[in-house]
Amino acid sequence: MAVDMRLPTVHKHISLASQSHLDSKHLVVPGDVITSDTGFMRGHGTYMDEERLTASVAGEVERVNKLICVKPLKTRYNGEVGDVIVGRITEVQQKRWKVETNSRLDSVLLLSSVNLPGGELRRRSAEDELAMRDYLQEGDLISAEVQSVFSDGALSLHTRSLKYGKLGQGVLVLVSPSLVKRQKTHFHNLPCGASIILGNNGYVWLYPTPGHQDEEAGGYYTSMEPVSLSDREVISRLRNCLLALSAHKVLLYDTSVLYCYESSLTHQIKDILKPEIMEQIILETRQRLVEHEG
Repeated sequence: MAVDMRLPTVHKHISLASQSHLDSKHLVVPGDVITSDTGFMRGHGTYMDEERLTASVAGEVERVNKLICVKPLKTRYNGEVGDVIVGRITEVQQKRWKVETNSRLDSVLLLSSVNLPGGELRRRSAEDELAMRDYLQEGDLISAEVQSVFSDGALSLHTRSLKYGKLGQGVLVLVSPSLVKRQKTHFHNLPCGASIILGNNGYVWLYPTPGHQDEEAGGYYTSMEPVSLSDREVISRLRNCLLALSAHKVLLYDTSVLYCYESSLTHQIKDILKPEIMEQIILETRQRLVEHEG
């Protein structure tokens, strides 16, 4: 029986040449005084203490004109209109589904906010209510967009687009919502042969790149064809790369994921999560990102 033994080694601290832009971020902990200027407005994550604006959470200070707020480094997902999310159906109710989206409250997907099979545009009838479990049932994973935010913070979702809908075969990876970078699109077909959905709520979905889209299914067609070994290996490598990036608090977007994937090609998939190899891969990824941004 083979035993994998690794001896501890001393790692030299390597500082990136262009890390000054990382130090420019103003990080605070609870109780830190942000400013004593009374001309600023108090935002989320702050409170007034003897006419001084003080942080109430640990995070990064954000300034928008005269408004100052603190964005927590680790928190539940706070949805905004237009966000792309990946969620799991938890309950089928009357004319709606309850969806778990890593937020404080379950989100709501109304029957009137989904595409009917075949793309029909009509009012929902009693027959549609009875057929709700044929569309989505408990345990199904979906991709959707935030349509509105209720007064209590709960989210209302919609899937009125062919790019949203029920998810088929793939791998779900859970990361912190603060690590997902906001971009114009969160659906990416990576050159390595797999696709990724970077949900703003911290749920990342990895799946084989589809050959064609069945538009007649209205977003509820899921292919159950066997996934080839090469696709499974690519998805497994991407999954380990996402966990490595998340462990080292690197922002997740298509470029960082692709650079990490390419840096890991010299190692076996199972070795990516070993601490010393993970540190080496992330260092190479960060250097490439600095060169790319510079």
